Amino acid sequence: MVTRRRLLWLPAVCLAVVMTGVLDLSAQSGEPVDLGAIQRIKEEGFDRSQVMDTAWWLTEIHGPRLTNSPQMRAAADWAVKKLAEWGLTNAKQEPWGAEFGRGWSNERTVVHVMKPIPWPVLAYARAWTPGTGAAVTAEVVLAPLANDADLEKFKGKLKGKVVLLQAARAVAPLWEAPARRFTDKELADMQAQEVGPGRPGNFNPGQAQAFAAKRNAFLIAEGVVAVLEPGNGRGDSGSVLTAAGGPRGLKDPPVPPQLAVATEHYNRLARMADKGTPITIEVDVRSTFHDADLKMFNIVAELPGTDKADEIVMLGAHFDSWHAGTGAVDNASGSAVMMEAMRILKQSGVKLRRTVRLGLWTGEEQGLIGSREYVKAHFGDPATMQLRPEHARLAGYFNMDNGTGAYRGVYLQGNEAVAPIFRAWMEPFRNLGMTDLTIRNTGGTDHQAYHAVGLPGFQFIQDPVQYSSRTHHSSLDVYDQLIPGDLMKNAVMTAAFVYHAANREQMLPRRPLPRATPSR
Repeated sequence: MVTRRRLLWLPAVCLAVVMTGVLDLSAQSGEPVDLGAIQRIKEEGFDRSQVMDTAWWLTEIHGPRLTNSPQMRAAADWAVKKLAEWGLTNAKQEPWGAEFGRGWSNERTVVHVMKPIPWPVLAYARAWTPGTGAAVTAEVVLAPLANDADLEKFKGKLKGKVVLLQAARAVAPLWEAPARRFTDKELADMQAQEVGPGRPGNFNPGQAQAFAAKRNAFLIAEGVVAVLEPGNGRGDSGSVLTAAGGPRGLKDPPVPPQLAVATEHYNRLARMADKGTPITIEVDVRSTFHDADLKMFNIVAELPGTDKADEIVMLGAHFDSWHAGTGAVDNASGSAVMMEAMRILKQSGVKLRRTVRLGLWTGEEQGLIGSREYVKAHFGDPATMQLRPEHARLAGYFNMDNGTGAYRGVYLQGNEAVAPIFRAWMEPFRNLGMTDLTIRNTGGTDHQAYHAVGLPGFQFIQDPVQYSSRTHHSSLDVYDQLIPGDLMKNAVMTAAFVYHAANREQMLPRRPLPRATPSR
């Protein structure tokens, strides 16, 4: 408590802040920060948070949200209902213009060695691959198929076999803790602008995809039971990574059942097979394709503005996930935080001049499809740079997609003009660890769709925690990996950034329009 006696000694500017709740925190930017609104946002976000409850519903109840799967559709229905229950307007599922393809779900995956001694194998079906239809017992064959010569070598030898596609791979000890937060030095180093071209590479994805299709056709023709590969967990941490193993199109050629196996389990099988030890294994994979609706949607909802209601501030995260875990860290964390930020803005009663719109994107894991389709429909086409009327009315977009870690700042995407503005907005959160800006770009997530058409789209800098070391796209991406305090802080900071973007007199500054990119 501040006593009346102590207040008499405060400088006049501080008395003005106490009375008005508004402070110019940056002499360089002249950017006002509404401390009264921030206090209301903090109270709602810290004292009455629902972020973990939202994350629980998305993960524990609805499970993984592979795009166009029944689980994703059920989670989306729940999210729309919840957003409307919180009092948001226009909460709906907005269809894409493009076709996504088939839905897929896996109901059962059991892999068990029968001989020489029984033991269970930790394995997950890769997305969009078929099942075995029933439990099948078969012999295991080590058949690394890396080129045309390998295909010729094993021709006629794989019928009715379970195929190991790779040799055993080395597993490194975990010499360092897999979880970490950014150090002060790392954050300081991040502020430096990177100069120079990217490092060249000789990897040809088209060539690799062409051989993978040829190999799948060979395996189908051979009549294999299933294909196993090491799941290559993050940093050999015991996690299993999964991704797509088959195509989504109705007319695409078939592929064999493909499973990702815990690396240590896979290595045991590969070493035994390499030594000539006969192995008999039971494989039972039950998967279902869902073809009733090949189109997808994004989830949107709004908080109406007042005198600048025709202008928009957006916040968002991708809603979809991979399927070995429950998609908690990637990216129920981001979806829950952005939903919570909208709830905070509504329940705190702060006034918004611009309309605030939430976007939860699907198809992100297949190439940022949902956000790109949304931007193309509402703002502009990066292939032609033909802009839509809404392009001129978007003040900015804020994104979260780097796991459960706390915000430490913002990637500016090369937008120098926005730095003093964000620096002022961050100042009230310095005591929560949000301290740094970097001019650098960060890639691989949905703010890029906005950036591609010259709109100010931003991703927050987040503590890595265990994102790249254990959880990203892995079987360990589950609710237990979420850090409640970090997600509560992120929701409060997001709400504050969105509040100030919605209420400042001018929209956020923009970079010059980029050139058209016809190859996108």
